[in-house]
Amino acid sequence: MPSPVSHIGGGNSPSAEDSSALSSFEESPHQPSPPKIDGLFDQYKCESAASLTLRKPAAKIPRVNQQMGSSSTKHKRKSPASGNGTSPVKKVKRASSGYAPPNKYAHLVNKLTDSLAPNLICVFIGLNPGIRTATTGHAYNHPSNLFWKLLHKSKCTPRLCHAEEDGDMPKLYHLGLTNIVSRPTKDGSELSKAEMDAGVAELEAKVALQRPEVVAIVGKSIWESIWRVRHGSNIKKDQFKYGWQDDTERMGVVKTGETPWPGAKLFVATTTSGLAAGMRPHEKEQIWKELGDWVVKRRAERENQEASSNG
Repeated sequence: MPSPVSHIGGGNSPSAEDSSALSSFEESPHQPSPPKIDGLFDQYKCESAASLTLRKPAAKIPRVNQQMGSSSTKHKRKSPASGNGTSPVKKVKRASSGYAPPNKYAHLVNKLTDSLAPNLICVFIGLNPGIRTATTGHAYNHPSNLFWKLLHKSKCTPRLCHAEEDGDMPKLYHLGLTNIVSRPTKDGSELSKAEMDAGVAELEAKVALQRPEVVAIVGKSIWESIWRVRHGSNIKKDQFKYGWQDDTERMGVVKTGETPWPGAKLFVATTTSGLAAGMRPHEKEQIWKELGDWVVKRRAERENQEASSNG
């Protein structure tokens, strides 16, 4: 806690000599009564005069100002949410790692494999495996990643599933999992745009082979890579949108051969990384719900068709 004596109007606090002089003046029983102001400097030395001058400011005024200043400081430190703050509280952003060459994690054994099968309802395309995901061999396995929670909240899965069940998604719920880049990194910033773009052709081939009804892109940066490869330029701000994309943007289109295929419809969802703070949780859930509503409807239609065929 600050000293009871504080600076006033930018001036200095009383010195130790002044305080000592003041104390001796007050305690001495033989001090004469204070003279009139006119004769003050004639009867007393400058030390006593300085002590008399400082008596009231040292005893009262600084304390009043100290309390006022302390109260003002507290108000400035309050959060704007309380209604008393004068400036917003700035969030400290976590610094991104920056590009890391493949040899940085060359010692890691990537155990993650795709969870795919023909004719699925939806295949989710992620960015790349994180360190925990790669070493455990289970997708979206970091505790901060929201993938499995958003999958459940959106009703893409009727219950909350866990990373260890990733290999069962095709047979359980007609859902698949893959990534645009296979090499593991601590976070997405350690990948280059060039290697992300290089992964697009392989994605197209996987989708053309498995032929799911829908492909869901898990994160804006993945869609930006696909767009760059397809259109030869970066996607503009007014061209980007979450949700269902134009029918001309289908993935895995097969134009030749015995069985041409129009490709999978494309849905762009938000990233599920816990490091990304660009959107609030309810905003992410709203986007994912749009996909989930369609998945629930389509799964019910398939189940009814299977029941009719078996009956």
